[in-house]
Amino acid sequence: MDHPIKRDHTRFRKIVKGKIRDSLKKYISHGEMPLPKGDGTYRIPMPQIETPRFKFGEKQQGGLGQGEGNPGDPVDGQQGDQPGDGKEAGDSEGKKELEIDLTIDELAQILGDELELPNIEPKGKKCIQSMTDRYTSIGVVGPDSLKHFKRSYKEALKRQIASGTYDPSNPVIIPHRGDFRYRSANVNIEYENSAVVIYMMDVSGSMGDEQKEIVRTESFWINLWLKSQYKDIEIRYIIHDATAKEVDEETFFKTRESGGTLISSAYRLCRDIIYSDYDFSEWNIYPFHFSDGDNWSTDDTKACLEILDMDIIPNSNMFCYGQVESRYGSGQFFKDLDGKYGTNSDDVILSKIANKEAILDSIKEFLEKGK
Repeated sequence: MDHPIKRDHTRFRKIVKGKIRDSLKKYISHGEMPLPKGDGTYRIPMPQIETPRFKFGEKQQGGLGQGEGNPGDPVDGQQGDQPGDGKEAGDSEGKKELEIDLTIDELAQILGDELELPNIEPKGKKCIQSMTDRYTSIGVVGPDSLKHFKRSYKEALKRQIASGTYDPSNPVIIPHRGDFRYRSANVNIEYENSAVVIYMMDVSGSMGDEQKEIVRTESFWINLWLKSQYKDIEIRYIIHDATAKEVDEETFFKTRESGGTLISSAYRLCRDIIYSDYDFSEWNIYPFHFSDGDNWSTDDTKACLEILDMDIIPNSNMFCYGQVESRYGSGQFFKDLDGKYGTNSDDVILSKIANKEAILDSIKEFLEKGK
């Protein structure tokens, strides 16, 4: 039977998860993200947690707190609304904030429940080999920490009965060294699916800080969901203007260039990374490209479509393009992709992200097919 405190803690976590789920869209649209603690958990701020308080009924018939005076009158003749020592007293309610630690799986479950996301069906072969120890057998040697007391007792009992030393009137069982039994591990080799996410982003002058913040927030939650679906996941980052290069995560979100835009440069680099590092028959490959939709020329757009058709789409679970609206972007590239693949394609998923409020809907568009 569960301890009452444990039941209360479980109930409290369910309430917290429900509160996070109810506020998820608002939370994401504000650009807030869970803070990693380094132990596999994330810290979530929970604002406006109300503390319980008593509320008197309408019929009050004496008792403490009754007598002369009106609500708000000072006690013992002291003047009300006096500032205390130090900072001046404010006239508004203080901000109550509670921080909750949740695991990746718990956060992913909240996201999946809110967006009704299906589990992903991997397409790659099972290529990551992992070894797990399952203590399903009994051995005659082992450390004291794995000693199986019940089995050791039974062995001692059997030995004493067989040797005639067991006395039912004085049932004392004294195990010898040879009676001890230990839990023994069977090593199971399991194969897990692996995935790689390749993020590409336009960093030309038309992609400002607000657009990059949208990409940063959306990619965090996409990563969170994919990490809950795969045992092993790698993430690669490509930035581009007129040329493309692979960078680390920090550089990906902080770089801003002022040159033109050749999207094909990013697609070529993505293609090269796939062919050199990831066998598409074994890896689940997810290329994501974020841009404001400007490209240098129609010729470069034709080159992009050719690379997608020949190299990226056939080797990927799906190709995702997110167009982040910018006052400087024309949005033409979305129209070109839509004209080629349509918005209902299983292999190419297109999403328009007008602002931070649209992030959650965009994530659903990318992940709702379960590929």
